[in-house]
Amino acid sequence: MHRPALSRRGFLLTTAGAGAALGLAAGPALAGGARRPRPFGRYGSPDDRRTPKTLYVDPHGRGDFTSVQAAVTAAEGSGWTLVLAPGTYRETVSVDADRTDATWIGASHDPRDVVIVYDNAAGTPKPDGSGTYGTSGSATTTVRADGFTARWITFANDWLRADHPGWSGTQAVAVKAMGDRTAFHHCRFLGHQDTLYADTRDLAHFARQYFAHCYVEGDVDFVFGRATAVYEDCHFRTLVRTDLSGAPYGFVFAPSTAGANPRGYLVTRGRVTSEAPDGYYKLARPWVPSSDTTARPMLTVRETHLGAGIDAVAPYADMRDAHPWQDQRFREYRNTGPGAAVTVPENRPQLTRAEAAAHTREAYLGDWRPYARRR
Repeated sequence: MHRPALSRRGFLLTTAGAGAALGLAAGPALAGGARRPRPFGRYGSPDDRRTPKTLYVDPHGRGDFTSVQAAVTAAEGSGWTLVLAPGTYRETVSVDADRTDATWIGASHDPRDVVIVYDNAAGTPKPDGSGTYGTSGSATTTVRADGFTARWITFANDWLRADHPGWSGTQAVAVKAMGDRTAFHHCRFLGHQDTLYADTRDLAHFARQYFAHCYVEGDVDFVFGRATAVYEDCHFRTLVRTDLSGAPYGFVFAPSTAGANPRGYLVTRGRVTSEAPDGYYKLARPWVPSSDTTARPMLTVRETHLGAGIDAVAPYADMRDAHPWQDQRFREYRNTGPGAAVTVPENRPQLTRAEAAAHTREAYLGDWRPYARRR
């Protein structure tokens, strides 16, 4: 029996309803010597600043800023840390390329407590009347800078198809990351179509990105882009679609790796689960965008549990007939689960043991070692 999907908006309202239990509401000082609330946990406060380049964000006014974007704007240059108190930050956030080596920390160490969310879609009209946002412009959070790290934060886009019947621009990005040495640890990415956009600033920029112990959910192409990205110990969840009556509902991955880039997406020691009926999802399809018709999408999925939601007989599909998935760089290695069953070998290209040695986090990330740091 399949549990019905809880919409992103419904989920976030449910989370926000737990505010009292989480201590989200600002209140007066407690009487009788009781301990005051510590919205920033062990990371200090504006009165006890951890470092001169640490800023504190709290939607209830107990920090330096009440919005994430205000803190980003104030943090000019390199090496700033933003500590985010529990709460829901309904806003769009953009980190420019010159704000390098920034770190964002969810103070409670539980990503469910710190939520950055907005609801733009590709087809949403811009307020100035200049058109619609497009896929990239729909992102709740956009990171252009190199050296960005986030820990224990939820990034969400709660735009819903059901609220906008007939719209064609249904892509709604939670995060678009474009910088080199970009890392997300213990983060969540919530959306439907195009949830996590792991990309680069331009075609010649081979940005390396690392996602560890993260949760990503969606339906259509919900992990996509041309970055060199490693997803280690991550959970990917496919959602029910009420607007479709049959399979396929969508695709987990849609890489668009540049042809000159020897490394695309690597998924290792992860799992793919589903709220949809068995076999209603494809594992991937290649995205060869009109802006780069020489792209050769690359995806390696290894030692990952593929649940029954994945179509084991035909796990890959074409996005366009001109670029069949068989011509791309899709490979698997030692996956498990019902969605990994090899029933039609030509539909499940496998790495040999010798080939698999070149598809590791070390090989993909080179001299950058975000996995060696404190988690």
